[in-house]
Order: sequence, then structure tokens, then C-alpha cells
Amino acid sequence: MRRLLFFTFLLLHILSYSTLKGAIPENVELVLKKSGKNRAEIEKAILYLKNQKSPLKLKALYFLIANMDIHYSSDYYWVDRQGKKIDFNEFAYSDFDKASVALNELRKRYPDMRAKAVTLHDIAFIKGDFLIANIEQAFSAWQTNYAKNISFDDFCEYILPYRQSVEPLQNWRETYLKKFGWITQMAKTGDINKTLIYTATDERNWFTDTWQKEVRSEPLPRLGALQLLFRKKGPCEDIADLEVFTLRSQGIPVALDIVPYWATSADGHFLNTVFDAKMHPINYDAMKTPPLNNALGREPSKVIRETYSKQPNVLANLEDVKNIPYGFMQTTNYKDVTELYWPTTTIKCQLSPTTEHHKIAYVLIFNNMRWRAAWWGEIKGNTVSFVNMSKGVVYLPTYFTNGKFKAAGYPIAEGYNHEVVLQPDLTRKKAITITEDDKYLHFQQGKKYRLFYWDNDWKPCGMRIPAPFSKIMIFDGVPQNALLLLRPEYSRGKERPFMITEDGKQVWW
Repeated sequence: MRRLLFFTFLLLHILSYSTLKGAIPENVELVLKKSGKNRAEIEKAILYLKNQKSPLKLKALYFLIANMDIHYSSDYYWVDRQGKKIDFNEFAYSDFDKASVALNELRKRYPDMRAKAVTLHDIAFIKGDFLIANIEQAFSAWQTNYAKNISFDDFCEYILPYRQSVEPLQNWRETYLKKFGWITQMAKTGDINKTLIYTATDERNWFTDTWQKEVRSEPLPRLGALQLLFRKKGPCEDIADLEVFTLRSQGIPVALDIVPYWATSADGHFLNTVFDAKMHPINYDAMKTPPLNNALGREPSKVIRETYSKQPNVLANLEDVKNIPYGFMQTTNYKDVTELYWPTTTIKCQLSPTTEHHKIAYVLIFNNMRWRAAWWGEIKGNTVSFVNMSKGVVYLPTYFTNGKFKAAGYPIAEGYNHEVVLQPDLTRKKAITITEDDKYLHFQQGKKYRLFYWDNDWKPCGMRIPAPFSKIMIFDGVPQNALLLLRPEYSRGKERPFMITEDGKQVWW
């Protein structure tokens, strides 16, 4: 009998393999080959949908699998001094406060406990039942909501995905479907704007924005979908993820848009684009009042739409990742949507000569007292073009070698009606007057202020202490046509660069 059961199992396995072989799209098969021991779990979902004779659902599964190899979870667990795992599950408690108390008790027992970060690749850990449930629930939500007539491709990108970013993988759809079912009923009225306003109002009542108030101690860049409901707090990236899970659970197409860095301020931002029944975009920033169609408050370095699917025209398809600065440009699943948010232009510039070979140049913006990579361009001869760049920003063209930037030209001040290359004229120096500005600069009596100008690095140009009650400060011997930076001794890294025009006007960037 055991032998009969063994051969029956073997026959079924061979038949299943025969059913799959030759019928799987090439891009799906390439991912399956990478999945190792987990291949059987993914094939389980394929066989299920084949047996269901649902070609559209099978096609949706192929979409998920074909793009699955770029996705992963950034998670963690607790270990003791010896590195042995300590069992702790925050969901074992009725609320996050009780979970936090329990964790503090654990710290008393294990004073040297620490969080160990782990990366879990989807193709190695995802389960067939998880994929099946995600597809069934996503199709059900899509086909019963106001957006049921959007294209299959839009459904795949903006409703179907089982994850948004690098959050821990959790089975979230059923929980969200029940919790936010009222959204579906509102959306059916056809007034998606009203639905979104109510959704944002509801979430502001129970979810706390922790930006600049609290920093997570765990190595957890993004909360999982169920953690968002459990912890009820997080910064703007978690809030934007929450909107994705909430709206997709109800069959409403939504994307996550990212400002990696503000180009004329510090830090960055996350927000959403929701699509109406005809896939017209609606700008949605849930924690703002009102939450719809607000213009960005300042110039973005870029606005990037994070997608589930791989995109063809990204830098990582042209250049080795080791030659790409850390950040979104190392990934393959994003679109540049800056022009949907801000006036843009193409910046063309000549590059300074170098003995090194470079095929890509990068353009940087100034954020939190550092030049940070904003975008890239292919070098042609000794010139490069950076496309779709925000107006009202100062940019620095650079090369990138061995993990370091090297200036490839002088800063370019890209105004709304003009462009200026800020090459300091060291042969023409003059005294300049720096004036207090309500938005950018307030003098503190008795404090030292150091002035710098940019010439492939920030070069010192004098130090002053403002006179009592004075609203101006004069510096001598400042090169003309230079990008300047005034840094006080009490700096918190928020200062902005500026220029002084020929007629003495102070222009901040």
C-alpha cells in the first residue's frame, strides 16, 4: 500500500509538472528558477488557478510572479547576548501599549537583547495559499467597486499587489476589507472625492503622524499592513502605505508617490495618487486638510511613483548598481512623475574634463547640509542632459566613483524664468550685505556666523558676529557669481544656500 501511495504521489507530481511545463511565460519561468526550494509553493498557486480555468486570474498571478524577484521584506527579530532568538510577537497582546510593556519586561530579563535585522526575499518565502487568497480577494474588490471598468493592466499595478514597499509580508486584505467596508459603499455613489475626504478624516482620528516626534527603535523602515492598524502611528511613509492598503482592499486604484528629498528644504515626503473610474489622477495627502489636490509646498528633487512591476527605462537597467548612488535609483520599480507635481525643465550642461571613464553623470540637490543625488543623465561627449527637473532649484552636476561624488561642473541655479551657472569669479571680489529674512535667516546676538562659497567644495570666506540689534551683516572679499552658504555656530543643519545678484539682491535656493 505504501508503495502504491508513493507511485501515485510521484505520478501526480509528474502530471502536475507536465501541466506546467511549456505553458509558463518565459519571464515567469526565469523567476521560478530563482525561487529554489520555494518553487513548489509558487507553482501551487499556478496549478490552482489553472484548475479554476480562470485565464485572467492566472494572467494576474503571472504578473505578480514575473516581478516578484525584486521584492523583499526588511524585518527583524530580537536576540540575546549569544545571538539566540527571543520569542516575542506584538500581536499576542490586545494593543500596542500592552505589547510595549511586555517588551520592556523582556529587556529586564535580557538587558543585552538587541534587534537583529533580516531581509526576506519574496520568492524564497511567499506561500501559495497567500498568493491565491490575494488574487481572489483583489479580483472580488475590483469587480464590485466603482473602478471595475479600469483596464486589466491598471488593476494589476494599482489594486492587485500584495505588498507596497519593503514592509514585513502580512495577510492583510480580509482585515482591511472588513474594517473599511464602508468605503466601498461610499465609492459606489461615484463621488470618489467625497469618499477620500471621509477616509482621510476617519484616519486622522485614530492614526498619529509621528514625523519629527518619534523615531522607531527597531530596524524596521516600513510597518507591515497589520502593524499599521495595531500600532496606529507612524511617519508619512507609513501613512501613505496605510492609504495604499486601505484603498486597494476596497478595489480603489492607488499609487504611492515619493519626494526623496526636498530640493529647497530638509528631508522628504510621501503621499498618494488615487485614480477615479476613468483613471484620472487625484493628488491625495491624507494628513493634510483638505487632503485632495494640494500643491506641494516647496520644490521637490524628484517625485517618484513606486510600482510593483519592473520598469524598462530605469538607470539600474543601464548601469551596474555599484556605480549608482544609494537610494531609489538602484531599484527597477519606479516612474518619474515630477511633471505632474511641479514645473519642470531639461538641464543641459557641459562637464568638466576627467581622466576616468563615465557613461553616467548625476545631478545633486542641497538637503540637510549635504549634496544628495536627485537624478542622472547619459553622458554624450562632454555634455549631459538631466530631464524633467524641478524649476526653482540649484543643482550640482557630478561624477560618481567608488562610492564618492566628484564635482563635474559648477552649480546651476535653475530659476523659473532664467538659468545661471554659478562659477565663482576669484578675480572679482566685493563686499556683500546679507540681510535677515523671515523665512531663511534671523541673527542671534553674540553668535558667530561663517560664510562659505562653493568651488568644488565649500570654501571659507570670513566670519562675523552681528552688531547688536542689527538686521544686516557685511562680508568683504566675496567672489562674485558664487553660490554662498552662511552657517551659524548654533546650526542644526537647516541652512539654505543663496546667491547675491549684480544689483545686490539676495536669492535663496
